[in-house]
Amino acid sequence: MSMLTTVYLIERYGLRLTMEQLAQVLGLAVATLHARIARGELAIPTYVDGKMRFADTRDVAEYLDRLRAEARQAMEA
Repeated sequence: MSMLTTVYLIERYGLRLTMEQLAQVLGLAVATLHARIARGELAIPTYVDGKMRFADTRDVAEYLDRLRAEARQAMEA
């Protein structure tokens, strides 16, 4: 995982992202994000704390870095 991605996300959002913040990062509507979570289609682990759902910033950074690596590989192929 890229430390740069992690540091950027922590600086911008803190150690965990709300679903609204995660939707913004992923470029999704909040309803779409919730639907993907409900269907088990989101590749980022989330957890409930109190009444709110969160994603750990490190998991989000790892996911974004993985997408970038896959895109680079596809372009090189």
